[in-house]
Amino acid sequence: MLDLIKLRLRHGKQAIPNIHTAEVLKTFRGFPIVDESKCENNCEKCKSICPTEAIEKNPLRIDLGKCIFCGECEKVCSGGAIKFTNNYRIGSTNREALIISSGKTFEQFEVEAIKAKKEIHKMFGRSLKLRQVSAGGCNGCELELNASTNVNFDMGRFGIDFVASPRHADGIVITGPISSNMAPALKDAYQSVSDPKIVIAVGTCSISGGMFSSSNKINRNFFDEIPIDLFVSGCPPHPLTFIHALLDFLGK
Repeated sequence: MLDLIKLRLRHGKQAIPNIHTAEVLKTFRGFPIVDESKCENNCEKCKSICPTEAIEKNPLRIDLGKCIFCGECEKVCSGGAIKFTNNYRIGSTNREALIISSGKTFEQFEVEAIKAKKEIHKMFGRSLKLRQVSAGGCNGCELELNASTNVNFDMGRFGIDFVASPRHADGIVITGPISSNMAPALKDAYQSVSDPKIVIAVGTCSISGGMFSSSNKINRNFFDEIPIDLFVSGCPPHPLTFIHALLDFLGK
């Protein structure tokens, strides 16, 4: 028993001590810096190579709700008009804020991205239980959401947890483009959550359909009927992206 206690003390706390100052690898692709003045001869290489049509020209802008963060646009742009930083805090309560235009800085994005509401903080600030629904996803986003609850990120210390049933939840987290087969199940899960409730779209597929947006095998009517409270960009999003977006949304 003493040996076990000594071992536990030697291990210390595995969770990130200060989630607000946590850093990720420099190679991580997060918030992009867009500078149209660096476009050479107004070429459209970045736009033509983007697999999800996340890039528009005149003016140059990139939609983080469509972007899969593959980095191909950055590679083909010899002038450096698009550069990805490792800023991972790219969640937003406003879908339009995810469209990054030329000259927008990360600091400007942060100011307008997530608007905390007093009523949300009052209802869910101390405890938030979420039911995750994988609506035809590839399991990338699902794996990162699972990681957000491990001993490293430890989302539970903020009172945020995933639950097994929508009847025990305060809201749902949607991943995947919503396949036709999963559309009814997603709606059932949503209707099973008691009011008031929140809806969170996690990952490019959930926000816009991603690589599958033009497929006739997906059914995104859910988003035409139900407003989304929080968008978490990424393909897949980093656990810190998800946790920070929730904390900002809850005003914690």
